[in-house]
Amino acid sequence: MNGASRGALAAARERLDALTDSTSADAAKLAEELAAVTALLHREVSLRRVLTDPAQPGEAKAELAQRLLGGQTGGTTVDLVSGLVRSRWSQSRDLTDALEELANIADLTAAQQRGALDNVEDELFRFGRIVSSSTELRAALTNRAAKVSAKSELLRSLLGGRADVTTERLVTRLVTAPRGRSLEAGLESLSKLAAERRDRMVAVVTSAVVLSASQKQRLGAALAKLYGRTMHLNLDVDPEVLGGIRVQVGDEVINGSIADRIDDAARRVAG
Repeated sequence: MNGASRGALAAARERLDALTDSTSADAAKLAEELAAVTALLHREVSLRRVLTDPAQPGEAKAELAQRLLGGQTGGTTVDLVSGLVRSRWSQSRDLTDALEELANIADLTAAQQRGALDNVEDELFRFGRIVSSSTELRAALTNRAAKVSAKSELLRSLLGGRADVTTERLVTRLVTAPRGRSLEAGLESLSKLAAERRDRMVAVVTSAVVLSASQKQRLGAALAKLYGRTMHLNLDVDPEVLGGIRVQVGDEVINGSIADRIDDAARRVAG
């Protein structure tokens, strides 16, 4: 997104945070309803265009949204959507993208409220690794000819009872309603949103062997000092690393041995 759409989304995220800070707001229910509105506007292109038409008064578009959603969703969802359609959007698709992001944030907030956000982050990362290592699974989940019910059932067999309910909901929505994105891009976006919930960055750490608790603690502390933010470590094991470690934070890649990189990080911070 850019221009007007970026500003509209930022304002909507602030409103969502304010609403979910209240104990009376059911973040999981809000996520479900926002996802349903996303699906509606993705299907009904003409309606989406009307709701994002810059020539129409914002209040008129809000009233239309209220008539459509009133009685179908809760008041909190209606208020959020009304605020969204009052805003200006660079293109109509941005509205559905924004709604989808808000639904995902609401689900992650629900996980955070019950102390499960760390587990959801880890499960999203591990699921992405499983998909990338299995061409058959990826093909089954991204097959456009496959029925939604078949994909949902496959995900239930993979995640049901093994993953957090929020992880299962997020992945199921992504797989059954990809809206033109690749599975990998969608999982990466979810991981970033999860990290943002705690205002922290994500480091993908690949090592030849499983890191000890002490090594993880030292590495996380060193990276946090380097980047000035709390760092969440997504850990992966690859024997081809040959005793070293590869750390990726955003677009930056750090290669080197565990001890050397930690010592170097400590020297850089001290300097």
